Amino acid sequence: MRWIVCAALSLLLAAPTVAQHDFTDVDRVIEAAVAAEQIPGAVLLVAQDGVVLHERAFGDAQRFDFGNVPLDPPAAMTTAHVFDVASLTKVMATTLALMLLVDDELVDLDAPVHTYLPTFRGAAKDSVTVRHLLSHTSGLMPWEPVYYHASNADEALLHIASLPLAGTVGERVRYSDLGFMLLGYLVEAVSGQALDAFLDERLYGPLGLQHTSFRPSDGPFAATSHGNPFERRMVADDTFGYVCDEDPESFTAWRTYTLVGEVNDGNAHHAHGGVAGHAGLFSTASELNTLMTLWLNEGVYNSTRYISAGVLKAFLAPHTATRALGWAVDAGVLGMEGLPKGTFGHTGFTGTLAVGLAASGLSIVLLTNRQNLGVASDGRYASLTTLRRHVVRAAVDATR
Repeated sequence: MRWIVCAALSLLLAAPTVAQHDFTDVDRVIEAAVAAEQIPGAVLLVAQDGVVLHERAFGDAQRFDFGNVPLDPPAAMTTAHVFDVASLTKVMATTLALMLLVDDELVDLDAPVHTYLPTFRGAAKDSVTVRHLLSHTSGLMPWEPVYYHASNADEALLHIASLPLAGTVGERVRYSDLGFMLLGYLVEAVSGQALDAFLDERLYGPLGLQHTSFRPSDGPFAATSHGNPFERRMVADDTFGYVCDEDPESFTAWRTYTLVGEVNDGNAHHAHGGVAGHAGLFSTASELNTLMTLWLNEGVYNSTRYISAGVLKAFLAPHTATRALGWAVDAGVLGMEGLPKGTFGHTGFTGTLAVGLAASGLSIVLLTNRQNLGVASDGRYASLTTLRRHVVRAAVDATR
């Protein structure tokens, strides 16, 4: 008996000590957003140096079905829920895949894109490099309803390659979904594998991730939009942010059901079968934190190196005042002033956020399912900018 007690004490003494932090203020910010029906629910995870300091679920994973019909009872949110992470795909999938290929010396960041995708040619396009795509400085237009012109990735590539640039190459940051679609095709062309298969084999599988995937089969899932009302408005209304020549009535595949475990983004769903470089990834807060730990620990996770420190540092180095490769950095993170130099972050349209503070090893993952409340009278989903800023600020303050 004595040796059992001694062994137990030894294990306790050997276990890492987790500092006690008060996350009451962070929780209150999210609770208030749920109570005000800004979001149906959320999962928050805060970690430091790979150690989880705080993880909590709030509200509901699904509150409404199609037509904004209330569920009775609603499905409660848990920390195990799987989210459509939307544009976090860009950094948690596509950018990581490019890093692996750069590490393998199969991709040169400063090579023209047409080196790997020969159909992407043209007087101005010939000067677009892989680095331009990753830093959103390629001059490509931000968005286009590619699914009007393509039903698969091969057709989508040809359509994007046929489009004129919207601006001068390298002139300024112009955030572009189309650029990351091209990066997805580039990964597939160079690796000889589908984007999801390449990541499963090289990264997600070795890391032991069980719920980070494209076209997921296992939930539980946090529900997102009721069809695609926002995206349909993007096509139909030129005052809504995008000028489109396409006729919304001529597209017959608009979804008329609540999306649960199916990607919200129309280009990812209709033109890419759920696997695209700009959107389509699903994950949990816990598994996104694993990937954030990889970023914060210079490519190492659980003593195993997956990406060289040199490549990781090169990708996180500022390319412009607000962008690194893939990530927003410093003041580009939510437009926040006063964050430590080296902070990087990204948001997703469905209501997701991941922020890393390199100076302190702090990881903040906030996943919400804001779309399940439906669009407001102006046709838009609730803005989460203020909520996200408050959560980041409160989490940073709680860990000082």
